[in-house]
Amino acid sequence: MADTRIALLPDRGVVSVRGEDAAKLLQGIITNDMGLLETQPALHAGLLTPQGKILFEFFVVRTPDGFLLDTSRDQTQALASRLAMYKLRAQANIRDVSSDYTVAAIWGGPYAPHGHGVAPLLFTDPRLTAIGARELVTIGSDWALANKDTDSATQDEYHSHRIDLGVPEGGKDYALGDTFPHEALFDQLNGVSFGKGCYVGQEVVSRMQNRGSARKRVVPVVGEMPLSGPGTAITAAAVEIGTLGSVAGNRGLALIRLDRAAEFANRGETLRVRDVPVRIALPSWATFSSTSAAAGTPA
Repeated sequence: MADTRIALLPDRGVVSVRGEDAAKLLQGIITNDMGLLETQPALHAGLLTPQGKILFEFFVVRTPDGFLLDTSRDQTQALASRLAMYKLRAQANIRDVSSDYTVAAIWGGPYAPHGHGVAPLLFTDPRLTAIGARELVTIGSDWALANKDTDSATQDEYHSHRIDLGVPEGGKDYALGDTFPHEALFDQLNGVSFGKGCYVGQEVVSRMQNRGSARKRVVPVVGEMPLSGPGTAITAAAVEIGTLGSVAGNRGLALIRLDRAAEFANRGETLRVRDVPVRIALPSWATFSSTSAAAGTPA
């Protein structure tokens, strides 16, 4: 059986930003540096509230005539509207083009798209190389998303793969509109530039980075039994210190107050999801400790 897995992601949609001021518009409002697209095909970013909380999470993909934003399908119209609000007099055309594209995730082995017509947009996931690649194919094109050397996978299998790697997703592992970029691991997964100029919410993000004050983080948790669904409280000694997000069997991602988790661990208390004992299992790429008071201090 081939190692390459391909999963269509119907929960993803696409927003198009075109026009002579498209790059300038995005550069002034998103968390990452559009200049990265001079040397790579895509970047991971977010659009924040003025208070520094994530409203939208997305990938920005360069196209021959502008940019596509791969985001949660249930957020595409709201994202397009928010971008239009910031547009002012900029020469930019913003449209929800979800009906024109199929989004897919590819991982586990080699993959080369094949076909004719307009080539698909294929790029390595800019958050973490191990997660694989993503592909945006125009509906109606004759480019294939799979071939005889690959095995298809389900969207749930992709999310299980993502959970195993410890990579969170907005709306699944943290609440959009109520989570800071550091809490959602933007600083760990190439979602924010600390060297670019101002953008919406930038002062708050910079302050958290300089002070190392991210007390909450999305982290992988492993249970002794299969875990219950998203939104379940993470507790220690009957005190709620976090919330469970995506789940795959006995593994999940959870937004947890790591300072409180460390405090309870020092007292010999076990973390629980309902009655199931769980432990935090930080991924190897994390640069923070699960036992530091601020959860921002390098391990």
